[in-house]
Amino acid sequence: MSTSTIIPTVAVEEDFRTRAHNALGDAQLRGNFRKAMDSLMTKRAAAFSDAHEREHLRALGNAIRARALSKLPDLLEQLEQNLTRNGVKVHWAETVDEANGIVLSIIRAHEGRQVIKGKSMVSEEMEMNHFLADRGIECLESDMGEYIVQLDHEKPSHIIMPAIHKNAGQVASLFHDKLGVEYTKDVDQLIQIGRKVLRQKFFEADIGVSGVNFAVAETGTLLLVENEGNGRMTTTVPPVHIAVTGIEKVVENLRDVVPLLSLLTRSALGIPITTYVNMISGPRKEHELDGPQEVHLVLLDNGRSQAFADSELRQTLNCIRCGACMNHCPVYTRIGGHAYGEVYPGPIGKIITPHMVGLAKVPDHPSASSLCGACGDVCPVKIPIPALLRRLREENVKAPDSPHQVMRGQGSKYSRKERFIWNAWAKLNSSPTLYRLFGFFATRLRALTPSNVGPWTQNHSAPKPAARSLHDMAREHFAKGDR
Repeated sequence: MSTSTIIPTVAVEEDFRTRAHNALGDAQLRGNFRKAMDSLMTKRAAAFSDAHEREHLRALGNAIRARALSKLPDLLEQLEQNLTRNGVKVHWAETVDEANGIVLSIIRAHEGRQVIKGKSMVSEEMEMNHFLADRGIECLESDMGEYIVQLDHEKPSHIIMPAIHKNAGQVASLFHDKLGVEYTKDVDQLIQIGRKVLRQKFFEADIGVSGVNFAVAETGTLLLVENEGNGRMTTTVPPVHIAVTGIEKVVENLRDVVPLLSLLTRSALGIPITTYVNMISGPRKEHELDGPQEVHLVLLDNGRSQAFADSELRQTLNCIRCGACMNHCPVYTRIGGHAYGEVYPGPIGKIITPHMVGLAKVPDHPSASSLCGACGDVCPVKIPIPALLRRLREENVKAPDSPHQVMRGQGSKYSRKERFIWNAWAKLNSSPTLYRLFGFFATRLRALTPSNVGPWTQNHSAPKPAARSLHDMAREHFAKGDR
């Protein structure tokens, strides 16, 4: 069985529309997603069978996250103080480059060559695997889904289930081709094959890297939930543990964790609680038999402060990364995660990603939504995702030289021509004389209406003015004495 070093893939440079179009034409992909999404939606509905309890819990979750964000600077300082007191070394990074540099310096300080990594979306933001591979350091994913996509040189397509776009047959072919094992579609056997490779890597690794679900300021505790046991192995077997997380993951106290944990597991997987709940408050003590000798925490900003600075957009930071909005989104469930081309896909990705990479890089994301509201309805912490999407659309078309700059890339879809047209339309509709004059010519020159007025007409017929205006028909109607 081959266990050669896995080199992460580099994303294909295509725009969102092209990727989405290609995904819609992939019948296998759409079938895989439809089956998976239907299952997840059914499980979530069963887990929240009591609507009154569900809404009460969502309101509580929203209040907890809002309170934490209102105290974010103070809670982060408290978290650092208590973690330091517990023996954890805390590092601050404004950008992904800084975060990667910190991780690399820790690894090199311990002459590390092999890294085993638990599931971490922040490490995906950092493109840590690729960064370390370029410097001769193997970084192997230990979460089964992450391991599968890494083995196939892909990125995760879902924040909870990275390989949800693949079925058992595709995974079987991948393991057969890459690991040289016998082809089998038996899921249990596939899991055992993966575990056999990964278990040895846990003992060979010099460094363990993990994410953080919640960081408790009051006690200096890092909480990590998972179902496979790889998170516990990653954080206890290697001599050095590095946790990476965003600055928004802090909560005030352990009491706040309980409802958030219930919301997270039920919304994500439809289960009351995960198999493992890891609470890490420091390195191994002298009398303890296992655990790392060192624990580090890297707190990453990467655009989060930009969102925090705006009272409306900061609601984005309430997210607890459950993925429920993706599972219910009519766009995501049809095109999958890879079509977005970024770390965070789906509805939550559309409102998070612009702060991380700038609106100019993802100008189509805020508009890739029907605004049906399903995402907001199922969000466990009641993030008003549709409203935030509308806000980002507004920022997208603002003049780039606007005095109030809310975010990077603002005005990426600004068009002087379009702005002129809308201003003229507003003027036209505010003047009865101009409106009647426009109607007079529009009804008589309707044959000259162009059939192609931009991308919208690729799938729709261009509207034409009516042959007669409403005013003309009403005038004729009343002239006949009809009532």
